[in-house]
Amino acid sequence: MKNTSLGATNPKGYPVVVALTYSMFFMFAMTTDAVGEIIRIVKAEMSLTNTEASLFHWATMIGIALSGMLLGFLADRIGRKKTINLGLSLYGAASALFAGWASFSWYLSLLFVSGLAIGVFKTAILALIGDIATSTSDHTRRMNANEGFFALGAIVGPLLVTTLDKQGLPWVWLYLIAAGMCAVMIIAAALTSYPESVVEAKAVSVDKGSTDQRSGLLTSISLIGNPYALGFSFAIALYVACEVAIFVWAPTLFADYVGTKSAMWIATYAVAIFFVLRAVGRFAAVWLLGVVDWKIVMVLFTGAICACFLASSLLGKDAAVYSLPLSGLFMSMIYPTLNSKGISCLPKSRHGAVAGLILFFTAISAAFAPLAMGYVADVIGGGNMQAGFYLATVFSILLLLFSITNLVLDPAGRVLASADKSEY
Repeated sequence: MKNTSLGATNPKGYPVVVALTYSMFFMFAMTTDAVGEIIRIVKAEMSLTNTEASLFHWATMIGIALSGMLLGFLADRIGRKKTINLGLSLYGAASALFAGWASFSWYLSLLFVSGLAIGVFKTAILALIGDIATSTSDHTRRMNANEGFFALGAIVGPLLVTTLDKQGLPWVWLYLIAAGMCAVMIIAAALTSYPESVVEAKAVSVDKGSTDQRSGLLTSISLIGNPYALGFSFAIALYVACEVAIFVWAPTLFADYVGTKSAMWIATYAVAIFFVLRAVGRFAAVWLLGVVDWKIVMVLFTGAICACFLASSLLGKDAAVYSLPLSGLFMSMIYPTLNSKGISCLPKSRHGAVAGLILFFTAISAAFAPLAMGYVADVIGGGNMQAGFYLATVFSILLLLFSITNLVLDPAGRVLASADKSEY
């Protein structure tokens, strides 16, 4: 079988394309992961409950979920480059329109559209990473590197919103900056040559009418029956539920915290510290995964995450102010590693579709987990977000159990080994 990976066809590795993937991860993280700070501001400005405020995150994630499931095939059907430019154009337009009206419904509508756009260009990026990678292990390391830049954007976004708020400027400037970044990336992408994908390579040698019909509208939905795609998607959903708990609700949890001077400083910058540690961990994971089996690292890191959440639940806010930000260091490698393994279990010709399925589970979890936490906090906790974090602790326990099962049974080991030989 012809090896269509980038490493085999071009030893230089398309550095401009790689830089663009890093930039796109950075840009959309800058907006999506700033939602906790935005929620803190709009709750006061619009007199919202926890459940209502969580819709600012929910709207984007629902958009991503629908796009990943229904439009994930675009990267396989029309190509990575066209799909990326389509998604960036839609995202840039939605971001620019934040300068229009200032209403709850308007903001939710734009956040939903921006979620649709993210789903379009992110599935194409994930498929593109597969085109560039030279093995399943290289795919995992590249995914961690891209998520490292996502982590950097997640640091900049909340800090930018906080700075804007302190200067008396509206938080919508964050989206106007993102719109400008989109314009620059669209121009750069249009002028850059991309690696040839598997589907594009096949299209050269066959009639247009006989191209692979599996990359149609229902491809991502059909992959629900694939045990590897479904298993990794479920694990990712559990991880995302733990991660979003912190950057969505930690600012609210610590809003009225009173403790030592150092503890109160950490509480103020808890999300920023969490993202800094996550960024450090993701770049370190690129090295770590080269020397330690990924399944072992998964168990160690999910165990540490579980310990952090248990400490916050059992010992209260005095412990949570330290343990929740610290969990970012251990969350670093989990999402990109699970994502890359799930994608690598399928042929490259279906990487766009499986990326869409995984993105669907990612976004559904990101939408409903914080919503559930807000509901629990309102109904059971009387508005106290500590009750919501009890639910997040349950998610962390389930994630640890999955990691242990994966280490003991290694259900995907054989198919990943086969992909190394046939796809890379």
